[in-house]
Amino acid sequence: MDAVTRSRSGFIEVDGCRLHLLRGGAGAPLLFLHGASGGGAWLPFMEDLARDFDVLAPEHPGFGLSDDPPWLDGVADLAYFYLDVIAQLGLEGVHLVGTSLGGWLAAEMAVRNTARIRSVTLVCAVGILADGAPIEDVFRLAPEEHLRRFCHGEANRAARRRQLAEADPVLQGRNRATVARLGWRPRFHNPDLHKWLHRIDRPAQLIWGESDLIVPIRFGEAYRRHLPGAELVVLPETGHAPYVEAPALFADTLRRFLLTQGGPAAAADYIP
Repeated sequence: MDAVTRSRSGFIEVDGCRLHLLRGGAGAPLLFLHGASGGGAWLPFMEDLARDFDVLAPEHPGFGLSDDPPWLDGVADLAYFYLDVIAQLGLEGVHLVGTSLGGWLAAEMAVRNTARIRSVTLVCAVGILADGAPIEDVFRLAPEEHLRRFCHGEANRAARRRQLAEADPVLQGRNRATVARLGWRPRFHNPDLHKWLHRIDRPAQLIWGESDLIVPIRFGEAYRRHLPGAELVVLPETGHAPYVEAPALFADTLRRFLLTQGGPAAAADYIP
Protein backbone atom coordinates (compact mmCIF):
# COMPACT_ATOMS: atom_id res chain seq x y z
CA MET A 1 0.00 0.00 0.00
CA ASP A 2 1.32 3.44 -0.90
CA ALA A 3 2.44 5.69 1.92
CA VAL A 4 0.20 8.60 2.80
CA THR A 5 1.25 11.83 1.12
CA ARG A 6 1.11 14.63 3.66
CA SER A 7 0.30 18.05 2.31
CA ARG A 8 2.25 21.10 3.36
CA SER A 9 0.18 24.08 4.45
CA GLY A 10 1.64 27.55 4.15
CA PHE A 11 1.40 31.00 2.66
CA ILE A 12 2.95 32.74 -0.31
CA GLU A 13 2.66 36.39 -1.29
CA VAL A 14 1.84 37.30 -4.88
CA ASP A 15 0.74 40.71 -6.18
CA GLY A 16 0.57 41.96 -2.59
CA CYS A 17 -1.85 39.16 -1.63
CA ARG A 18 -1.08 36.53 1.01
CA LEU A 19 -2.35 33.23 -0.40
CA HIS A 20 -3.03 30.11 1.67
CA LEU A 21 -1.70 27.07 -0.19
CA LEU A 22 -1.84 23.31 0.41
CA ARG A 23 0.72 21.30 -1.54
CA GLY A 24 1.76 17.67 -1.65
CA GLY A 25 3.12 14.94 -3.91
CA ALA A 26 5.68 14.95 -6.69
CA GLY A 27 5.61 15.03 -10.47
CA ALA A 28 4.03 17.39 -12.96
CA PRO A 29 2.22 20.26 -11.24
CA LEU A 30 -1.56 19.97 -10.86
CA LEU A 31 -3.25 23.21 -9.79
CA PHE A 32 -6.73 22.61 -8.32
CA LEU A 33 -9.02 25.65 -8.22
CA HIS A 34 -11.90 25.23 -5.78
CA GLY A 35 -15.50 26.30 -6.21
CA ALA A 36 -17.86 28.57 -4.30
CA SER A 37 -17.91 26.26 -1.26
CA GLY A 38 -14.28 27.15 -0.59
CA GLY A 39 -11.06 25.21 -0.11
CA GLY A 40 -8.51 24.81 2.63
CA ALA A 41 -8.80 21.02 2.97
CA TRP A 42 -6.56 18.23 1.67
CA LEU A 43 -9.23 15.94 0.17
CA PRO A 44 -9.01 12.19 -0.57
CA PHE A 45 -8.85 12.71 -4.35
CA MET A 46 -5.89 15.05 -3.86
CA GLU A 47 -4.18 12.40 -1.76
CA ASP A 48 -4.79 9.89 -4.55
CA LEU A 49 -3.47 12.15 -7.31
CA ALA A 50 -0.44 13.17 -5.25
CA ARG A 51 0.99 9.71 -5.98
CA ASP A 52 1.64 10.93 -9.54
CA PHE A 53 1.48 14.73 -9.43
CA ASP A 54 2.63 17.75 -7.46
CA VAL A 55 -0.83 18.84 -6.27
CA LEU A 56 -1.33 22.51 -5.37
CA ALA A 57 -4.63 23.52 -3.77
CA PRO A 58 -4.82 27.23 -2.90
CA GLU A 59 -7.65 29.12 -1.25
CA HIS A 60 -8.61 31.93 -3.60
CA PRO A 61 -8.14 35.52 -2.53
CA GLY A 62 -11.21 36.52 -0.53
CA PHE A 63 -11.73 32.93 0.69
CA GLY A 64 -10.72 31.12 3.85
CA LEU A 65 -7.34 32.13 5.23
CA SER A 66 -6.17 34.03 2.14
CA ASP A 67 -6.14 37.82 1.96
CA ASP A 68 -9.02 39.77 0.44
CA PRO A 69 -7.05 42.23 -1.72
CA PRO A 70 -8.49 45.61 -2.75
CA TRP A 71 -8.00 44.80 -6.46
CA LEU A 72 -10.36 41.79 -6.43
CA ASP A 73 -13.47 42.83 -8.35
CA GLY A 74 -14.16 39.87 -10.65
CA VAL A 75 -13.08 36.48 -11.96
CA ALA A 76 -10.81 38.14 -14.55
CA ASP A 77 -8.75 39.57 -11.66
CA LEU A 78 -8.35 36.06 -10.23
CA ALA A 79 -7.32 34.75 -13.66
CA TYR A 80 -4.47 37.21 -13.99
CA PHE A 81 -3.53 36.63 -10.34
CA TYR A 82 -3.18 32.86 -10.77
CA LEU A 83 -1.17 33.28 -13.94
CA ASP A 84 1.18 35.37 -11.78
CA VAL A 85 1.15 32.64 -9.09
CA ILE A 86 2.21 30.04 -11.66
CA ALA A 87 4.99 32.30 -12.90
CA GLN A 88 6.23 33.23 -9.41
CA LEU A 89 6.39 29.56 -8.37
CA GLY A 90 8.27 28.74 -11.58
CA LEU A 91 5.75 26.09 -12.61
CA GLU A 92 5.83 24.67 -16.12
CA GLY A 93 3.50 22.17 -17.80
CA VAL A 94 0.69 22.82 -15.32
CA HIS A 95 -2.37 20.58 -15.34
CA LEU A 96 -5.12 23.10 -14.57
CA VAL A 97 -8.21 21.66 -12.85
CA GLY A 98 -11.11 23.84 -11.72
CA THR A 99 -14.51 23.02 -10.28
CA SER A 100 -17.66 25.15 -10.53
CA LEU A 101 -16.49 28.75 -9.92
CA GLY A 102 -12.94 27.41 -10.14
CA GLY A 103 -13.76 25.90 -13.54
CA TRP A 104 -14.84 29.31 -14.78
CA LEU A 105 -11.59 30.70 -13.39
CA ALA A 106 -9.54 28.00 -15.14
CA ALA A 107 -11.20 28.80 -18.47
CA GLU A 108 -10.53 32.53 -18.00
CA MET A 109 -6.87 31.78 -17.30
CA ALA A 110 -6.46 29.52 -20.31
CA VAL A 111 -8.03 31.90 -22.83
CA ARG A 112 -5.48 34.48 -21.72
CA ASN A 113 -2.24 32.48 -21.67
CA THR A 114 -1.45 28.77 -22.00
CA ALA A 115 2.34 29.14 -22.15
CA ARG A 116 2.81 27.36 -18.79
CA ILE A 117 -0.35 25.21 -18.99
CA ARG A 118 -0.25 21.62 -20.23
CA SER A 119 -3.94 20.63 -19.95
CA VAL A 120 -7.26 22.04 -18.77
CA THR A 121 -10.01 20.15 -16.91
CA LEU A 122 -13.29 21.87 -16.07
CA VAL A 123 -15.51 20.16 -13.48
CA CYS A 124 -19.20 21.15 -13.32
CA ALA A 125 -18.04 24.59 -14.41
CA VAL A 126 -20.02 27.82 -14.56
CA GLY A 127 -18.80 30.73 -16.70
CA ILE A 128 -20.93 30.52 -19.87
CA LEU A 129 -24.60 30.31 -20.82
CA ALA A 130 -26.45 27.16 -21.86
CA ASP A 131 -29.38 27.55 -24.25
CA GLY A 132 -29.04 31.30 -23.79
CA ALA A 133 -29.51 31.26 -20.01
CA PRO A 134 -27.28 31.21 -16.89
CA ILE A 135 -27.63 28.74 -14.05
CA GLU A 136 -30.62 29.25 -11.76
CA ASP A 137 -30.24 31.79 -8.98
CA VAL A 138 -28.53 29.76 -6.25
CA PHE A 139 -28.52 32.82 -3.99
CA ARG A 140 -32.29 32.39 -3.59
CA LEU A 141 -32.38 28.65 -2.90
CA ALA A 142 -33.44 27.45 0.54
CA PRO A 143 -30.72 25.34 2.24
CA GLU A 144 -32.53 22.01 1.79
CA GLU A 145 -33.32 22.75 -1.85
CA HIS A 146 -29.68 23.67 -2.44
CA LEU A 147 -28.65 20.34 -0.87
CA ARG A 148 -31.11 18.43 -3.06
CA ARG A 149 -29.64 19.97 -6.19
CA PHE A 150 -26.02 19.80 -5.04
CA CYS A 151 -25.79 16.16 -3.91
CA HIS A 152 -26.64 12.76 -5.32
CA GLY A 153 -28.70 10.80 -2.79
CA GLU A 154 -29.55 11.24 0.85
CA ALA A 155 -26.28 9.79 2.17
CA ASN A 156 -24.29 12.50 0.41
CA ARG A 157 -26.76 15.15 1.57
CA ALA A 158 -26.35 14.01 5.18
CA ALA A 159 -22.56 14.13 4.86
CA ARG A 160 -22.71 17.65 3.45
CA ARG A 161 -25.07 18.77 6.25
CA ARG A 162 -22.50 17.58 8.79
CA GLN A 163 -19.69 19.32 6.91
CA LEU A 164 -21.57 22.62 6.81
CA ALA A 165 -22.56 22.35 10.48
CA GLU A 166 -18.90 21.87 11.47
CA ALA A 167 -17.52 24.66 9.28
CA ASP A 168 -16.29 27.94 10.77
CA PRO A 169 -19.27 30.35 10.43
CA VAL A 170 -17.00 33.38 10.10
CA LEU A 171 -15.10 31.83 7.17
CA GLN A 172 -18.38 30.62 5.65
CA GLY A 173 -19.74 34.17 5.73
CA ARG A 174 -16.51 35.52 4.23
CA ASN A 175 -16.65 32.97 1.43
CA ARG A 176 -20.30 33.75 0.65
CA ALA A 177 -19.54 37.47 0.45
CA THR A 178 -16.73 36.85 -2.04
CA VAL A 179 -18.91 34.51 -4.11
CA ALA A 180 -21.60 37.19 -4.30
CA ARG A 181 -19.03 39.76 -5.42
CA LEU A 182 -17.72 37.47 -8.16
CA GLY A 183 -20.96 35.87 -9.35
CA TRP A 184 -23.91 38.12 -8.57
CA ARG A 185 -24.22 40.13 -11.79
CA PRO A 186 -24.10 38.85 -14.42
CA ARG A 187 -24.97 35.59 -12.69
CA PHE A 188 -22.00 33.22 -12.75
CA HIS A 189 -20.93 33.87 -16.32
CA ASN A 190 -18.88 36.14 -18.54
CA PRO A 191 -21.00 37.10 -21.58
CA ASP A 192 -17.86 37.18 -23.74
CA LEU A 193 -16.04 34.05 -22.55
CA HIS A 194 -17.57 31.64 -25.07
CA LYS A 195 -16.16 33.72 -27.95
CA TRP A 196 -12.59 33.07 -26.82
CA LEU A 197 -12.64 29.44 -25.67
CA HIS A 198 -11.12 28.43 -29.02
CA ARG A 199 -7.90 30.03 -27.76
CA ILE A 200 -7.41 27.14 -25.33
CA ASP A 201 -4.85 25.28 -27.41
CA ARG A 202 -4.21 22.53 -24.89
CA PRO A 203 -5.90 19.14 -24.29
CA ALA A 204 -9.18 19.77 -22.50
CA GLN A 205 -11.57 17.57 -20.55
CA LEU A 206 -14.98 18.32 -19.06
CA ILE A 207 -16.13 16.25 -16.06
CA TRP A 208 -19.73 16.46 -14.86
CA GLY A 209 -21.79 14.80 -12.16
CA GLU A 210 -24.72 12.88 -13.56
CA SER A 211 -27.07 14.31 -10.91
CA ASP A 212 -25.74 17.89 -10.81
CA LEU A 213 -28.77 20.19 -10.63
CA ILE A 214 -26.77 23.27 -9.64
CA VAL A 215 -24.88 23.38 -12.96
CA PRO A 216 -26.73 20.81 -15.09
CA ILE A 217 -25.04 18.78 -17.82
CA ARG A 218 -26.33 21.11 -20.52
CA PHE A 219 -23.62 23.55 -19.39
CA GLY A 220 -21.01 20.87 -20.03
CA GLU A 221 -22.48 20.36 -23.48
CA ALA A 222 -22.27 24.12 -24.06
CA TYR A 223 -18.60 24.13 -23.09
CA ARG A 224 -17.93 21.19 -25.37
CA ARG A 225 -19.39 23.05 -28.34
CA HIS A 226 -16.92 25.89 -27.82
CA LEU A 227 -13.82 23.91 -26.76
CA PRO A 228 -12.20 22.21 -29.77
CA GLY A 229 -11.59 18.51 -29.14
CA ALA A 230 -12.75 18.51 -25.52
CA GLU A 231 -14.19 15.28 -24.06
CA LEU A 232 -17.30 15.48 -21.86
CA VAL A 233 -17.24 12.73 -19.22
CA VAL A 234 -20.23 12.12 -16.95
CA LEU A 235 -19.62 10.38 -13.63
CA PRO A 236 -22.59 8.26 -12.52
CA GLU A 237 -24.32 8.75 -9.16
CA THR A 238 -22.59 12.03 -8.41
CA GLY A 239 -23.79 15.60 -8.08
CA HIS A 240 -22.11 18.99 -8.21
CA ALA A 241 -18.98 17.79 -6.35
CA PRO A 242 -18.07 14.45 -7.99
CA TYR A 243 -14.54 14.68 -6.57
CA VAL A 244 -16.10 14.41 -3.07
CA GLU A 245 -18.89 11.91 -3.76
CA ALA A 246 -16.77 9.53 -5.86
CA PRO A 247 -13.14 10.49 -5.14
CA ALA A 248 -11.54 7.30 -6.49
CA LEU A 249 -13.50 7.36 -9.74
CA PHE A 250 -12.84 11.08 -10.13
CA ALA A 251 -9.11 10.65 -9.53
CA ASP A 252 -8.91 7.69 -11.94
CA THR A 253 -10.82 9.61 -14.62
CA LEU A 254 -8.58 12.64 -14.26
CA ARG A 255 -5.39 10.57 -14.06
CA ARG A 256 -6.15 8.68 -17.29
CA PHE A 257 -6.70 11.94 -19.12
CA LEU A 258 -3.61 13.64 -17.73
CA LEU A 259 -1.30 10.71 -18.35
CA THR A 260 -2.51 10.28 -21.94
CA GLN A 261 -2.76 14.02 -22.70
CA GLY A 262 -6.34 14.09 -23.84
CA GLY A 263 -7.03 10.37 -24.20
CA PRO A 264 -10.45 9.03 -23.16
CA ALA A 265 -11.37 8.19 -19.59
CA ALA A 266 -12.81 4.77 -20.19
CA ALA A 267 -14.29 4.27 -16.72
CA ALA A 268 -16.99 6.89 -17.24
CA ASP A 269 -19.97 7.36 -19.48
CA TYR A 270 -19.95 9.88 -22.30
CA ILE A 271 -22.70 12.23 -23.34
CA PRO A 272 -23.52 11.37 -26.98
